[in-house]
Amino acid sequence: MSMTATQKILAAHCGKESVAAGDMIMADLDLVLANDITAPVAINEYRRAGCENIFDRERVALVMDHFTPNKDIKAAEQCKLVRDFANEKGIVNFFDTGEVGVEHALLPERGMVTGGDLVIGADSHTCTYGALGAFSTGVGSTDMAVGMAYGRAWLRVPSAISIVLKGKPKKWVSGKDIILHIIGKIGVDGALYKSMEYSGDGVGHLSMDDRLTICNMAIEAGAKNGFFPVDEKTLEFFKEAGAKEPKIYEADEDALYDSVMEIDLSKIEPCVAFPHLPENVKTFDEFGDIEIDQVVIGSCTNGRLSDFVAAAEILKGKKVAKGVRVLMIPATQKIWKDAMKLGLFDIFVDAGCAVSAPTCGPCLGGHMGILADGERCVSTTNRNFVGRMGHPGSEVYLASPAVAAASALAGKIASPYDL
Repeated sequence: MSMTATQKILAAHCGKESVAAGDMIMADLDLVLANDITAPVAINEYRRAGCENIFDRERVALVMDHFTPNKDIKAAEQCKLVRDFANEKGIVNFFDTGEVGVEHALLPERGMVTGGDLVIGADSHTCTYGALGAFSTGVGSTDMAVGMAYGRAWLRVPSAISIVLKGKPKKWVSGKDIILHIIGKIGVDGALYKSMEYSGDGVGHLSMDDRLTICNMAIEAGAKNGFFPVDEKTLEFFKEAGAKEPKIYEADEDALYDSVMEIDLSKIEPCVAFPHLPENVKTFDEFGDIEIDQVVIGSCTNGRLSDFVAAAEILKGKKVAKGVRVLMIPATQKIWKDAMKLGLFDIFVDAGCAVSAPTCGPCLGGHMGILADGERCVSTTNRNFVGRMGHPGSEVYLASPAVAAASALAGKIASPYDL
């Protein structure tokens, strides 16, 4: 039976020669992930079910990234509960303040995911790891509890959309613009419970950071997962991260897809997702002046070194607009150090920006940049729902680091081409 790449990974992990869309399978897991918000719920369910064992102390990752450094007593208690559980069970990959990073940037950086892996995480943006040729998807905390105890999960095999990328993106067009463009075309439910599988000569023109960004936001189209094939760039990424040898899966030539999209990367322009859905995408010829109060560059979507390099290129030697707060949040300690060594922090601070320790922070209205009523923020995060970053009367505009940096200088939503 012909299969997509995702279906081949799922077949391999449930011990079957083949699977088809709609099949229910019990799959073996390579990695189980949770954070300081979802892990406490999973731990409570784990204990309520009478579980005692962890299936593999090295294949469970608990990352304290959402409300850390702890913003209040409740956040501190959440982390303490998880910390105590990790110590009790001898969980190796427990990451807390000082060595923590935003989970979906930290795990690939540490080489904890490789091609062909099957990963579940109690966080919807676990779909990020499809950029590494893995199957990864978000689950609920109960599934997380079962995964920790038994290393297995029930999954329904998804059907797929084929997205064929052609051409080369122009300067200042990044993975964020590409995925916003796609979501703008198909909508937030356009890939509901499907696999978004990328192919075509355009893939080779995308950096690993671009691919991680694109797969990170698969869930914003309703998808079960995103997937990029493993190529030379992926293999080099694995080598640098110290990841184990990948298992490479490719779709059969006659694999069945629900639909096929062709995207010419050379024709994509910088764009912005307006409130209050990621599908509300506009290019700069579709709107006028929109003044802003805050800019955030960071998160599991765009908190990597290349994102800060792009922002620094725009901000160097300039000052952010009066009255605009600009927050730079490197996604991991390594990214923080690398940015510092490159002199990016000098550029940011001289421009009038604030630099934070790694945290999810304002992305989910946690801390480090909450919005007041009526305030507008240009953010490189992944969601712009009502009240996502603070007051229900605030507005979040999703954009690339280049657009965010240009907007910081202009005091309004601006294109990097306008500078």
